[in-house]
Amino acid sequence: MSAEQVSSLCEQLVKAVTVIMDPASTQRYRLEALKFCEEFKEKCPICVPCGLKLAEKTQTAIVRHFGLQILEHVVKFRWNNMPRLEKVYLKNNVMGLISSGTQSILEEESHIKDVLSRIVVEMIKREWPQHWPDMLKELDTLSKQGETQTELVMFILLRLAEDVVTFQTLPTQRRRDIQQTLTQNMEKIFSFLLTTLQQNVNKYRRMKADLGQEPKAQANCRVGIAALNTLAGYIDWVALSHITADNCKLLEMLCLLLNEPELQIGAAECLLIAVSRKGKLEDRKPLMVLFGDVAMHYILSAAQTADGEGLVEKHYVFLKRLCQVLCALGSQLCALLGSDSDVETPTNLGKYLDSFLAFTTHPSQFLRSSTQITWGALFRHEVLSRDPLLLAMIPKYLRASMTNLVKVGFPSKTDSPSCEYSRFDFDSDEDFNAFFNSFRAQQGEVMRMACRLDPRTGFQMAGEWLKYQLTAPVDTGPMNSKTGEGLCSIFSPSFVQWDAMTFFSESVISQMFRTLDKDEIPVNDGIDLLQLVLNFETKDPLILSCVLTNVSALFPFVTYRPEYLPQVLSKLFSSVTFEVIEESKFVMSVQAPRTRAVKNVRRHACSSIIKMCRDYPQLVLPNFEMLYNHVKQLLSNELLLTQMEKCALMEALVLISNQFKDYERQKAFLEELMAPVASLWLSTEMQRILSDPEAFISYVGADNKIADPVLEDPSGLNRSRISFCVYTILGVVKRARWPVAAEEAKAGGFLVGYMPSGSPIYRNPCTEQVLKLLDNLLALIRTHNNLYMPEMVAKLGETFAKALDMLEVEKNAILGLPQPLLELYDSPVYKTVLERMQGFFCTLYDNCFHILGNAGPSMQQDFYTVEGLATLLLSSAFVNLNNIPDYRLRPMLRVFVKPLVLSCPLEHYETLVCPMLGPLFTYLHVRLSQKWQVINQRSMLCEDDAADDNPESQEMLEEQLVRLLTREVMDLITVCCVSKKGAEHNTTATVDGDDDEVMATEVTPPASAELTELGKCLMKQEDVCTALLITAYTSLSWKDTLSCQRTTTQLCWPLLKQVLPGNLLPDAVSWFFTSVLKGLQTHGQHDGCMAALVHLAFQIYEALRPRYAELKAVMEQIPDIQRESLEQFESKLLNPTLQKVADKRRKDHFKRLITGCIGKPLGEQFRKEVHIRNLPSLFKKVKPSLETDVLENEDGEGLTALFEP
Repeated sequence: MSAEQVSSLCEQLVKAVTVIMDPASTQRYRLEALKFCEEFKEKCPICVPCGLKLAEKTQTAIVRHFGLQILEHVVKFRWNNMPRLEKVYLKNNVMGLISSGTQSILEEESHIKDVLSRIVVEMIKREWPQHWPDMLKELDTLSKQGETQTELVMFILLRLAEDVVTFQTLPTQRRRDIQQTLTQNMEKIFSFLLTTLQQNVNKYRRMKADLGQEPKAQANCRVGIAALNTLAGYIDWVALSHITADNCKLLEMLCLLLNEPELQIGAAECLLIAVSRKGKLEDRKPLMVLFGDVAMHYILSAAQTADGEGLVEKHYVFLKRLCQVLCALGSQLCALLGSDSDVETPTNLGKYLDSFLAFTTHPSQFLRSSTQITWGALFRHEVLSRDPLLLAMIPKYLRASMTNLVKVGFPSKTDSPSCEYSRFDFDSDEDFNAFFNSFRAQQGEVMRMACRLDPRTGFQMAGEWLKYQLTAPVDTGPMNSKTGEGLCSIFSPSFVQWDAMTFFSESVISQMFRTLDKDEIPVNDGIDLLQLVLNFETKDPLILSCVLTNVSALFPFVTYRPEYLPQVLSKLFSSVTFEVIEESKFVMSVQAPRTRAVKNVRRHACSSIIKMCRDYPQLVLPNFEMLYNHVKQLLSNELLLTQMEKCALMEALVLISNQFKDYERQKAFLEELMAPVASLWLSTEMQRILSDPEAFISYVGADNKIADPVLEDPSGLNRSRISFCVYTILGVVKRARWPVAAEEAKAGGFLVGYMPSGSPIYRNPCTEQVLKLLDNLLALIRTHNNLYMPEMVAKLGETFAKALDMLEVEKNAILGLPQPLLELYDSPVYKTVLERMQGFFCTLYDNCFHILGNAGPSMQQDFYTVEGLATLLLSSAFVNLNNIPDYRLRPMLRVFVKPLVLSCPLEHYETLVCPMLGPLFTYLHVRLSQKWQVINQRSMLCEDDAADDNPESQEMLEEQLVRLLTREVMDLITVCCVSKKGAEHNTTATVDGDDDEVMATEVTPPASAELTELGKCLMKQEDVCTALLITAYTSLSWKDTLSCQRTTTQLCWPLLKQVLPGNLLPDAVSWFFTSVLKGLQTHGQHDGCMAALVHLAFQIYEALRPRYAELKAVMEQIPDIQRESLEQFESKLLNPTLQKVADKRRKDHFKRLITGCIGKPLGEQFRKEVHIRNLPSLFKKVKPSLETDVLENEDGEGLTALFEP
């Protein structure tokens, strides 16, 4: 190959690279140049000389980088076919480039250094140690030439560790060879790294004072930083003995470097990795040296210096690292210190705790939050929690929490020193708000742990703070609330203090009651506080809300002094009707709706009353009449309370009536309570409205055209009457119960007999009342479902065309959009009449199904034996499902079908559950299949859509809804069919948008995942059985990872196992197996799904292959399957006389066979494969197996001498 050819080619390449990198190039030129360069790399036989020529120092950095990229490409993709001499030539030249082919350390571009080190690592991965035994010596020799070379050697060692250990980007055998050789040489490597670090740091310290030596000092500093980075890549995985060798010399050096501004972040990083190491406790003991005087001194002085220099990003990053180091030290201390260990509590524990507290009181909210988990671990620790030094910290920690609970530090504000730190840590106020809420919850946990150790201190502090807040003047701050003059907004100084104090007192008081014995409770102090709170009057809704929480927190004291109960009740009842009305604006205020803050106070008061009646019913029982009269008085005025408030109060009464423990008395009371509802609900007029969609639309006002959509709402009262009835029925069904104790239930007349199994059958005092109303409820559900028929939607008025759509709040929740921050919190809730109508339909739909879902658990056999129940439900809840949108179908499955089925007694499976679930599951399968087909087609086409309001988010919303509905359906099937003692599964519906749920990587469902009785019953019916199997197996290739993983691990095998004894058609067997393989194609890129699906495919193949030869035919269609390997697997599987290989090995063999259909992430689908050949074994001779490539060397001799130094 002549030099001229190389030169002319290089000139063309330089031109091409210039065109590619020149911003002024046209796209066509750039693409042509790019194509030329890529083709050159792929096809040109003289890549090596060209690459070396382009990499010469005389070229520009961009050209040199391209030259080096060519060489890297050669090593990665052509190495296996290169003649030996060419390999040696390339290797020698690359080492020559490191030695003398780069600019000096301070001038050379970092991307040149990076690509140069990559080339060396790629060669090492292919040849070391077998063919290049002296590699480490060569690197050592290079490093002796100077700083430039030493830095490059550091980059090479770091990159090698990352590729081999961290990212494991090479075949197993090569990885093992290299890692074991690294480990064998680790003592040398470590001492080389430490010596390099020490020498360069010493030189840097000597020279940095002398201005004339500035460049040399900088060069040494650069090498120091590189050495620290490289150490960080090794400290994570080498034997702990290397880190603690020589009296922990490494740790001592790192501590010293914490006070060296240029090197401190790297040193802190290394220290953090070292201190966070897991492993045998015995090996970790030397790490306790960091609690010694010297180490502590350096750590603390570094923290003080960094903090003392104000907010500079570099120092702040360093502080965060140091904080993490202290946290990790705390974790090591907790792990090593135990009743059975010989590690003693360090003498510097006090100093450590003081410095840790300094981070907890730092202005940065992020640093404060970083310390919480460690405080929790210390307070929980069996030895440390008794240590006087830690106990003395509790008051200081609680004091710090009092400050930390105050919600300040929004990045957009300037009202606290925390704000400027927040600007580094959070992008927006919403971000900060989400962070702060979880930080506060975490603090609550830790405060409760602290109060477990010292309950009285916490209570005393809460009392002082509460008294202070009750007497402090209100400061509303610069922003006035829109609720009214002189009222707080959520950013007002007074409110944030009240809010923090309330959270504090709630946490510590509840813990005190759990910790102290009954006779140790400071009752008098508690009652004094309660009286102060009850006597406190405020017209500010935000503060009143806090006051109510404090009443609830202090309420347990009333159990010691019941005479205070009437006062508490009257405080709560006065808040139920709370309004903010200023006389001057009285006329306007009647029109203006209540602000959210006011609504919250009223709702808060209602839920406090319910909570009190639920948790302390015995205490409230003697005051039942007073309570009842209060409620009657409030209910007598139709406009005083919202429907929700009315029903909350009625629920409270029902909860207390459960304490009558007398069936007849409670039944009479419920009859009286529900009389107004019954007369309204059962009137002829209402019956007509509920059973005729057109009459219903007209009655609720959805057929009108409204001129002023904010103020005008003629049918509001009609809607509220329907809501009131439905809310009340729900409240009664949900809350009315028989006594828990069997004797009390028997004595009170609740027991009506026994099941064949001997378990008692109780009757619910509300049954008679509720069943009377059932027909009209079902009529309403039928009507509601029919509203979605196109001809009915057409009858909605102009204003209400979108009345059946989703609420914006629901959309945002599903799309995972944050709720806007709370400036809105106190503006009046001016809803348009359309929003009110949407809210009405949505709540009504949900509540109707909540009633049906609660009816089973509540009324039990009385509900399940209603004549023709299956037909009644099928002709109401399940009509017109085709037109019901996904967002309505989801709650129906979750709140109605699931609880109804789960609480249904065995004897009603045949008559009720199967006739209902059979058609439902068949329908759901068809519906979901169609939806997923549309989604898949859409993702294939990806073409421009017809313009919609916002087509992207509309499509995302629809797609996310299909995902959530799929999860709901699969969850329902799993709950019905599979018993929970198998795969532990979560029956609670997943929160919207939890796609990033952590996926387990090794999934083998326990063998005990059996079918439930209901599952067996469903599987006996051919059509239901088919629907279940087809849904479960088809769903594996729907694009929802979470649903796929759950279905694979919990449902697929138990269902299939049930039909194995029968005669399955060969086509069906092939289809099941193919469905799992299709699932692998779709989800193979996700480790959790992949492991589960491979396991399932393996189970099916092992169980069914002996009976069905068709499965082998499916296997043979898998792309790139190795036929010999398949035959080998088959012969082992089908020959019963052969001893079975271990399960794991059989499964691994199977996984290798089906690799061709395991999907890859998009980023890897079109990647050019890198093939690294195995070298002769370093250790024992392995006999070649059929599956591993037995690689013959070209000339078969002289292998070990490939790279002579």
